[in-house]
Amino acid sequence: MAYLDHVSLGVRDMKASIAFYDAVLAPLDIKRVKDFEEAEYAASGYGAGLEPEFWIGADTDGKKPLPSEGTHVAFRARTRGAVDAFHGAGLKTGGRDNGAPGIRAHYHPNYYAAFLLDPDGHHIEAVCHAPGEFADQFKS
Repeated sequence: MAYLDHVSLGVRDMKASIAFYDAVLAPLDIKRVKDFEEAEYAASGYGAGLEPEFWIGADTDGKKPLPSEGTHVAFRARTRGAVDAFHGAGLKTGGRDNGAPGIRAHYHPNYYAAFLLDPDGHHIEAVCHAPGEFADQFKS
C-alpha cells in the first residue's frame, strides 16, 4: 500500500504556478489532471494517471497561499477507523484540529478524511477512499 496519498503546495499566483508546473512536470510524464475553484480557493492537481498526487492551491483573491502555511501532506488510511485514530492521536500529542473526521463529498462521495496542524503548523491529513462499511476490504 502506498502511504502518501497526495502532497499540496500553497502558491500565491495560480496562473504563473500552473504554467511553471505544466512545463517542468511534462518531461516526467506528469500532467495536470484536475482543476477546480470554489468560494475560498482554487487548486490544480497533477499525476501520471487519472488521480492527482501533487496539488497546488491558492486563495481565490491571490493574497495568501492555501493552505495558509503553504505545505500539506495527506497520508492514505486503510479504514475510516484509522482516520479517526489518526485525528485522536494527533490531538493528544500536541496537534491542533484543522478538520474533524468526516466525509468530504466535494472531493468524491467516499472521501473520508481528518485534518490536523502539527506542532510546527504543517497541515497533515489522513484519508480513506473506500466506501463506509466496505472500507476494511480495500487494502490498496
